Amino acid sequence: MESDTTIRRIKAFGTQNNVSQANDDRRDQCGNNGYTGDPKRKPEVSLYLLREGVAACLVFVFILVLWGLVHLSLQQLVIGKSTGEFNAVRARRHLERITSVGPRPVGSQENEVLTVGYLLEQIEHIRVESAAGPHRLTVDVQRPTGSFSIDFLGGFTSFYDRVTNIAVRLEPKAGAQHLMLANCHFDTVANSPGASDDAVSCAVMLEVLHSLANLSTPLHHGIVFLFNGAEENVLQASHGFITQHPWAKQVRAFINLEAAGVGGKEVVFQTGPENPWLVQAYVHAAKHPFASVVGQEVFQSGIIPSDTDFRIYRDFGNIPGIDLAFIENGFIYHTKYDTANRILTDSIQRAGDNILAVLKYLVMSERLADSSEYRHGNMVFFDLLGVVVVAYPARVGTILNYMVAMATFLYLAKKASLPGNGGGRYVRQLACATGVAVMSWFVTLLSVLIVALLVTLLGRSMFWYNHFYSSICLYGAAATGKMILVHTLAKNLYYGGVRLVELGELYFDVSLLLWCCSLVWLTQQGLCSAYVPMLMVAFPLATKLLLAKEFKHRGASVKYSVLYVFGLALPYVHFMFLIWVVFEIFTPILGRSGTEIPPEVVLASLVTLATIFLSSFFLHFIYLVRSTKWILAGLGSVFTIMFLLVSCGFMFPYSGSPDSPRPKRVFLQHTTRTFHNLQGQVESRDSGLWINSFDYTGMQYITPHIPEINDTVRTRCREDRPFCGFPWFLPVKFLSKKNWYLPAPDVSPSSPVEFSLLSKEETSWGTVKMTFHVKGPSHMSLYLMPHRGASLSTWSFGDGTPQFDLSGEYFVFYSHGLDAPTWTFWFEIQPPRDPDPSGPEGMISVAISSHYFFGEDKRTAQLEDILRRFPTWAFPSSWVSTYDMYRY
Repeated sequence: MESDTTIRRIKAFGTQNNVSQANDDRRDQCGNNGYTGDPKRKPEVSLYLLREGVAACLVFVFILVLWGLVHLSLQQLVIGKSTGEFNAVRARRHLERITSVGPRPVGSQENEVLTVGYLLEQIEHIRVESAAGPHRLTVDVQRPTGSFSIDFLGGFTSFYDRVTNIAVRLEPKAGAQHLMLANCHFDTVANSPGASDDAVSCAVMLEVLHSLANLSTPLHHGIVFLFNGAEENVLQASHGFITQHPWAKQVRAFINLEAAGVGGKEVVFQTGPENPWLVQAYVHAAKHPFASVVGQEVFQSGIIPSDTDFRIYRDFGNIPGIDLAFIENGFIYHTKYDTANRILTDSIQRAGDNILAVLKYLVMSERLADSSEYRHGNMVFFDLLGVVVVAYPARVGTILNYMVAMATFLYLAKKASLPGNGGGRYVRQLACATGVAVMSWFVTLLSVLIVALLVTLLGRSMFWYNHFYSSICLYGAAATGKMILVHTLAKNLYYGGVRLVELGELYFDVSLLLWCCSLVWLTQQGLCSAYVPMLMVAFPLATKLLLAKEFKHRGASVKYSVLYVFGLALPYVHFMFLIWVVFEIFTPILGRSGTEIPPEVVLASLVTLATIFLSSFFLHFIYLVRSTKWILAGLGSVFTIMFLLVSCGFMFPYSGSPDSPRPKRVFLQHTTRTFHNLQGQVESRDSGLWINSFDYTGMQYITPHIPEINDTVRTRCREDRPFCGFPWFLPVKFLSKKNWYLPAPDVSPSSPVEFSLLSKEETSWGTVKMTFHVKGPSHMSLYLMPHRGASLSTWSFGDGTPQFDLSGEYFVFYSHGLDAPTWTFWFEIQPPRDPDPSGPEGMISVAISSHYFFGEDKRTAQLEDILRRFPTWAFPSSWVSTYDMYRY
């Protein structure tokens, strides 16, 4: 008797019988799947099949309910009743006072005087209030100077001079040998009040300090609360603390509070390196846990163009830590909309509850004293809808993953060994079906990318920026429809004579096999994220085994189908949460990722991949429904309507709505550029408004409002000038190659840059040493471009070795606090043996750009005039700059 797992052909009626038999041998090589040429099947087979409407409603309701659960969990910021140890109302008052001074770039009065003064005042109040208790509170204002190289944004070197740190040491009155570090930063980017990034974290830390200082029970270890004043200058103040402050040697671990969005839940997205005891401490102590090792591995892969002080403490301090950040609503991150009123008090409460509990747990733990004993290994950790965190050692995860994989292969091997599957029949069927599934992925992805390309060519990129679910309707409908169409064609044309209940069983096995292969591969790569495919294998497999009898006797009954999707609920709801995280992070990033990355391709790929992953165990249903014509018609209609709406321009990408702003980011610099020749004479000079769009649409939507900004004033890169001859604040010219330059009068800052060559001498080892001094504003960028054949051998920055050659150029980022002395630096260059006659004169081109981010020098009449003309849905960030280039 033939087994239930065998793919059986059903003979058609009448004359088609002979055709089916004639094709048997030819079809047998791919699983013995006969095709009769007649779409009709035996009447009794219909008893096993789902109605099309029932299947569609079941899957739709399942996805909708789980998506609703994900969003409901995100809205539940505070779980349970607060202990009252952390006062969110008082923390909010700190937040409002810090942000009330406005933007706080390094070097400004707002950052160096007003904010520092307020923080010191509040810290002194806490010290006085807790003086009679068992703790001692010490305050130190550090103003470090130093330099380092970092591989962020392609790599550059950073030099800082007298930036500000406020370090507060809380310890028992008898003293402490071991310290925990809590870090936030109070500086901001230019033109943003920085409520979430990172004033709210400093407000939380002030209140946590207040709570811990007033404990009646003394802490076992000490805590350093570091309020650092130069993080937005690419992590400078944290480097100054961890490499120069005397307390740094006693720090054993740290917690860093950051933001990549505004409000919501703060998520643990980095831990370590190694030191699994830190994750265990968070799991044990956090009142409202929210963590994901997937986020950690994605962030550390480098595909997200961002970084935090975590890197500095890890790389330069060699200490482990926990990195937390707000990630919701990244559309207004680093804009004027990042204000205190957008951060809910419940967000402050949950962050305070978590930080207070985790810090208290760690400073009471004996593990902090000698963490080396617990250093080795990693942790798998993830939360379930923010209610509970699951965490276990990575080595346990490896064992668990291989056990699940082994169970899957045993399940498939048992099917292959059943009677009726002799000669590898089932294996061939499974291989052919896997090929169909993989082919459907590629066809689906290619089809959706073609749609994305059409949208781009029509000039409708980023239509989803202000209407996210429109991308689901367009790309999601296209991907789902294409997947169903491919499998429907396979079912009707290739598997024409096969019982559909058996095809449904086969394609469940295909999904199981593909997830199992990804599980084995990720585990072999040593990735903790392998727990995701482990869940996507273990639960469906267990569900299918429990429902085997029901499916065998009644086929795809409604009872079976409901129980089947119910068994998928836990892995699917967690997977949908991860999908939410991906879109929550990447959708806003695509609005600030420059003019060179086509956002339609990225978002369409993400939507398609999400569709492929979510549809995996629903391929089972495609083969169990009687027909898919109405489903395909519905998806086709949704796609067509949405494509027409997008093509006609009904989906405008941006919004200036105060409730939900989606601003377009534009950077404007009123700059004067001066170029000197080898003799030091001015070769050329010009001034203008240099305009950069930081998204793919360029000036497409701005030109109707400001007609002068059009393609007639597009710039071109001068390869013979450092960084194309323009005043780049950071080395991001590879992200934004489409720039505009409107002629404008010269700028006349009250404190112009003073740049001069102090000495030039030949060394005994054949190099030329050149020493310079510079005096200028708090932010400057230095560009060094050795000419062909010349090379930098050493310099005064970092460890002395020039690092991060960016296509033949070097970028040095400079900033200073108040009252900084003249900046002096030197480098040695190896002259070219054979100078290039077609290249620029001399050995090296040196350029210095200055950036006036605050004060009276920040604005000009021309800037003010053009800023008024920008539409309300744009966020133009503007300042004054200069660019001076010299040949040597």
